[in-house]
Amino acid sequence: MKTRKVPMRTCLACQTKRPKRELVRVVRTPEGTLLLDRKGKISGRGAYVCATRMCVEQAIKTKRFDRALEVVLTNDMVAALYAGIEGADDRGGMA
Repeated sequence: MKTRKVPMRTCLACQTKRPKRELVRVVRTPEGTLLLDRKGKISGRGAYVCATRMCVEQAIKTKRFDRALEVVLTNDMVAALYAGIEGADDRGGMA
């Protein structure tokens, strides 16, 4: 029986390589909106981050989301990102 290869991704903030399922994907859609992609299927430019407030804060502070997603984060986007990471927004929507 063959073992499946586990896809690995790197966190924007802490640069730790982890299995794709352990990280949260943040996507910039072609329309320019940001979404949390829990299933990894939404079309658009994506970046992965650990699902911890510390990693999200570090990625925002060092402007890694801005570079990776080619977007300037607004205060509304940052607030929605924190809410999504903490599980308050199950649909993954961000302003």
